Amino acid sequence: MTRRIGILLYENVEVLDFSGPFEVFTTAVRVAEKLGESFVYQPVLIASSSEPVVARAGYRVLPDHDFATHPALDCLLVPGGVHEPQLENGPLLDWIRKQASDLSLLGSVCTGAFLLAEAGLIDGKTVTTHWEDIPDFKKRYPAIHVHERVRWVEDGALVTSAGISAGIDMALYMVERLHSRALAEQTAGQMEFDWTRSGYQTA
Repeated sequence: MTRRIGILLYENVEVLDFSGPFEVFTTAVRVAEKLGESFVYQPVLIASSSEPVVARAGYRVLPDHDFATHPALDCLLVPGGVHEPQLENGPLLDWIRKQASDLSLLGSVCTGAFLLAEAGLIDGKTVTTHWEDIPDFKKRYPAIHVHERVRWVEDGALVTSAGISAGIDMALYMVERLHSRALAEQTAGQMEFDWTRSGYQTA
C-alpha cells in the first residue's frame, strides 16, 4: 500500500528545501526496487491551488495536488523560503493544522519551522532552523527550544532541519526511520551525497 509524504509549496519557497527531500524519497524508491525491497512512501507536491508556484529566483513548479484534492498523507514536510507572508496566511496555516492531526511524521526544512510554530503545533518541542533565523525564532516563539549547530533535530514524531541543504540530511534520516539505515545509506550513495548524520534526538 502506497503511503504519501506531502511536501508543501507556496510562493517564494526555497527550491532545495523541497526538491532536495523530493529527490531523496524518489531515489529511495528506486534503490529499494533494485534491492528487491519496497519503500512505499511516495512524495507529492501540494499547494493551495493547482496553478504553478513561483519558488525562489523565479523557479516555477507545478503542484501534484491542491489543498482540496490531495490524497491522505502519512507524513508532511514544510519547507522554508520567504516565509514571512505565510505567517499571515490563515488558510495555509489551517491546512497544516488539519494535516498534522494524523501523521506518522511531521517535518520542516529551514524556516518552515516558523510555519509549524505559527500553526501552534510545536510548543514545548525541540527544533532547529536556519542559523540566520534562530534569533528571530527564539524571540517569536519562546515556548519552543531551539537546538543550534546540528543538521536536524528529532523530537518524537517531529523532525526539523537547519538551512536548505540540511533538508537532504534530514530526509535521509526520515528514510532510515521509515525503512532502514541501510536504505538511507545506499540512497545517499546513489545520490553521491556525503550524508551528515549530526542530528540531535531528544531523550
